[in-house]
Amino acid sequence: MSDLDQRGQRIAKLAQLRAAGVDPYPPRCQRSHTAAEALAAFEQAAEGQEVRVCVAGRLISQRLMGKTTFAHLADGSGRIQVMARQDLIGEAAYQAFKELDLADFINVNGKLFRTRTGEVTVLVDSFQLLAKALRPLPEKWHGLRDTETRYRQRYLDLIANEEVRHIFLTRTRIISAIRRFLDARGFIEVETPILQPLYGGAAAQPFTTHHNALDQTLYLRIADELYLKRLIIGGFERVYEIGHNFRNEGISTRHNPEFTAIELYQAYADYNDIMALLEELYAEVAQEVLGSSVLQYQGQLIDLTPPWRRISMRQAILDASGIDILEADTYDKLAAATQAHGLNLGKPANWGKLVEKLFEETVEPSLVQPTYITEFPLDISPLAKKTPADPMFVERFEFFIAGMECGNAFTELNDPLDQRERFQATQQDFKSGEDEAHPLDEDFIIAMEHGMPPTGGLGWGIDRMVMLFTDQASIREVILFPQLRSRD
Repeated sequence: MSDLDQRGQRIAKLAQLRAAGVDPYPPRCQRSHTAAEALAAFEQAAEGQEVRVCVAGRLISQRLMGKTTFAHLADGSGRIQVMARQDLIGEAAYQAFKELDLADFINVNGKLFRTRTGEVTVLVDSFQLLAKALRPLPEKWHGLRDTETRYRQRYLDLIANEEVRHIFLTRTRIISAIRRFLDARGFIEVETPILQPLYGGAAAQPFTTHHNALDQTLYLRIADELYLKRLIIGGFERVYEIGHNFRNEGISTRHNPEFTAIELYQAYADYNDIMALLEELYAEVAQEVLGSSVLQYQGQLIDLTPPWRRISMRQAILDASGIDILEADTYDKLAAATQAHGLNLGKPANWGKLVEKLFEETVEPSLVQPTYITEFPLDISPLAKKTPADPMFVERFEFFIAGMECGNAFTELNDPLDQRERFQATQQDFKSGEDEAHPLDEDFIIAMEHGMPPTGGLGWGIDRMVMLFTDQASIREVILFPQLRSRD
């Protein structure tokens, strides 16, 4: 029978129930135990003690054996078997029980007992239909594997695949553990605008929208950095925000246009302090959520135990390619060096972007164990403080795990005049339509001119962290409702 035929049959049953005075969608039920609580109560009861429960859940199996029917109910805690007998509940009620369809929600009252096969079961005294399902679960819904269906109809994925439910429960536990870690260290959680009059804080193209009442163009935030720094200026010394960012970029196994990120800022700290904080956080969260700071990702063992390896971008590129970016310190010199090594890196906009491209090509895939890459070129880091040793570079790090860039951090630039010059230096790119150019945020500079203490800042993607902790190769596996191309 096709899904449409089954739907028609179920709608007919719905009409019959209503005609008989049965509400197929009652407003409430009286559940005394979850499935897991019921099973635990039976195991903990004294020998011979009667345990009565009212359980509720989705009907996921039915086995008719004449005047006895076995079934399983599933709820958020697990599943439990129930047994209905005609001689106990009466012929009319038993017939109604048999007419239930898989995927219906019901509740069941009765006492618990153990069957001859050893399964703890509810012996049905009475039951109630809680919600009539008008569509069947997909064929072979146990272990649903069709990727398109799993992403577009995540609710079916959650019903069918226990491992998928585990991923998203783990995600929730990771975020809760991060909050506990930061709260215990004096950070406060804050909220900043998602709709912004000017985007900033990252190199990315924004989504644009329009506010009718204000007749004003607004942007979905690409990062929350510039607002969080305003709070540091305002006197909050340790702040963080967990929320959604939006970047109008491509979709891949590591990128979704809407993603969850965390950013934190700590006054009177630099990027070395932030490194120590981050590696401690990752190790503690892994220990709490997974029971170990060593995890397996795509066949490789990853050890999150501090301290993590630290290496400058210059040294990492030199080790991997033999190219010294301090010697090739102009665009033309570096382009010639990369071509001499047989590397085709295209035509990035400036020397710093060419360095970044060279790094991505020669170094990034090899960074399996947690590694801090430090000291980035100034011209791709407009919000970071220059290194004292060489003003061509800044006190910035990105951290990499399993060949994947996981986050970004700076010793934050707090000189408002330098910040203005940096913004102004990017304006030609911005005016010429460069997608990832940083606009000049006058309001932010005015805030900085009121004084900003030395500050360390950090941002990382929650989705990629969950990928790592749950051994998932695609970001779509850790986002409940990933962005998908329209069926049309």
